[in-house]
Amino acid sequence: MTVKVAESAGFCFGIECAVKTVYEQLEKKVPVYTFGPITHNEIVCSELEEKGVRIINDVSEADGISDSVIIIRSHGVNEEAYLKLKATEESRHNTIIDATCPFVGRIHKIVSEESGKGSSIIVIGDASHPEVEGISGWCKGKCTIIDSEEEALGYNPENDEKTVLVAQTTYNLKKFKVLVEILQKKIYNINVVNSICNATEKRQRETSELAAVSDAMIVIGGSNSSNTRKLVEISEKECKNTYHIQTGKDLDLKSFRSFRCVGITAGASTPKTIIREVQEIMSEMNFDAMLDESMKTIHNGEVVEGKVIYVKEDEIALDIGYKADGIIPRSEYTNTPNLDLRTVVKEGDTIQAKVLKVNDGEGQVSLTYKRLAAERGSEKLAKAFEDKEVLKAKVTEVLGGGICVVYDEARVFIPASLVSDTYEKNLDKYKDQEIEFVVTEFQPKKRRIIGDRKQLLVARKAEAMKKLFDTIKVGDVIEGTVKNITDFGAFIDLGGADGLLHISEMSWGRVESPKKVFKVGETVRAFIKDIQGNKVALSMKFPDQNPWADAEEKFAVGNVVTGKVARMTDFGAFVELLPGVDALLHVSQISRDHIEKPSDVLKAGQEITAKIVDFNLEDKKISLSIKALLPPKENETEGAAENTTGTEAAEESESVSAE
Repeated sequence: MTVKVAESAGFCFGIECAVKTVYEQLEKKVPVYTFGPITHNEIVCSELEEKGVRIINDVSEADGISDSVIIIRSHGVNEEAYLKLKATEESRHNTIIDATCPFVGRIHKIVSEESGKGSSIIVIGDASHPEVEGISGWCKGKCTIIDSEEEALGYNPENDEKTVLVAQTTYNLKKFKVLVEILQKKIYNINVVNSICNATEKRQRETSELAAVSDAMIVIGGSNSSNTRKLVEISEKECKNTYHIQTGKDLDLKSFRSFRCVGITAGASTPKTIIREVQEIMSEMNFDAMLDESMKTIHNGEVVEGKVIYVKEDEIALDIGYKADGIIPRSEYTNTPNLDLRTVVKEGDTIQAKVLKVNDGEGQVSLTYKRLAAERGSEKLAKAFEDKEVLKAKVTEVLGGGICVVYDEARVFIPASLVSDTYEKNLDKYKDQEIEFVVTEFQPKKRRIIGDRKQLLVARKAEAMKKLFDTIKVGDVIEGTVKNITDFGAFIDLGGADGLLHISEMSWGRVESPKKVFKVGETVRAFIKDIQGNKVALSMKFPDQNPWADAEEKFAVGNVVTGKVARMTDFGAFVELLPGVDALLHVSQISRDHIEKPSDVLKAGQEITAKIVDFNLEDKKISLSIKALLPPKENETEGAAENTTGTEAAEESESVSAE
């Protein structure tokens, strides 16, 4: 393996000076503080903290410090913070040392002077970075921070305003040029100051060039270091095998064993000592020794864990920490034929498998996932059998005598008689459905593992029924779902028991067929009319909707009413005045002319107007007459006609209920 280290990797001039300043002050045996982390490298900051250096992050903390040295971080601070810190030299006898990077300090001066002359300031950089926060804090007027093309395109300058543009010293040079090009087209009077540090430009350029010719790249630097993250982004564009680490301890040597050329670079906050440590680890002699040391020995039947290196349609390769990769063919991953493994496994996944052969003849380790899963599934089934645990699994097969489910690659058969609490002729609807069951027989040696779903359904229904009957009583209004419809009524699922809604209780009006009124699955609101054991009788004839409640007033004798012909007999027609209220129109009362039968002059559904000639609330009978509304014929008095009307209607209505 060839290892190349970027020439510009590691501490930049500004950070190196700042860290050196801290160590020099420590030698003077005085309390040392830094305003903010002196650099964005956790290792460096931890080492300084162990030596007694404390970090303050707010100016107000300096008011509680006296006779000490306070060193301003290499990223710098805003003008207000700087002046307040300097004031403690007199008030608290502190010594304030400005370790701001000289390049950052130069930007502070430019921003302060140009904004003081009335220029608008644009800072290209990350608004949350302490360096950018410090730069904007030296501006005495309008200051805009831009970090994306969207922000640049959305910038609206004032007419003819003079603008000075600066950049964060560690900003990506290519991105900086793109943003500048956009802004130059929008701003007429703009002065662009390329304040990106030369060392940053060089470091980024070398990273890109080194990544382009390397099989793998190691980028060393703090996880919160902005310039390190930029190096990672640049490296990843040229080399997909880019690894971001903070120290040599973060290296996974097994990941590098197939690479011939490895490049190393480091952020501006990384000390040379860490770079040398990583370089030594990756050197030929040390790398081979440490890799061999890290490798384990394996045996047939051993369970190993590995990370997926690649996935093909019919094969999975795992890095199992052995000198050879582990291979799982499709046949050893699943029982599903022609399954595309790329749809269930992806690169980077972690998988446990069992070793079938340490050497499959091609220098690779033959593994099985399916058999290990089945063994573990069988163990779980055994425990579930003992504990009577409820399990859940997907139905994979529908057979003539039942269904099969696979629980963690272990097969369980559920006979047709134990699939449901009711007879089901066709079990195909369960295919690919996830169902719950309990194991009632477990004999793995005989390959006999039996499941039962029926007992769960029976138990749950019994529980639901008890809960229902504990809470309902006659008169309760309840909602349910139509479960089944017959000629005589509908069965309503009340959530624990079925209630019968008889055809006679479906409406105050006449219902010819329940199937014309209801549909299976429909929600119904009814009240409980009667409870006998586990049987519930329902009704939708709510008392407050009884049409006979005020019928005596609405249908008083002499009132003229309108209704529709509901049905006809030879002796008359029944007319619906309201749903639930029918009246008899006797054949003799249809016309002053003689009529053989009502169907000669009337049709079902026809609307007619008639006079009420008789009303009996107790028997719920009403008699009508159209004839009474017609003018009398010659030689026929009106009173005689009306008298005849009432007599004839009464004769038939005695034997026929109009209810």
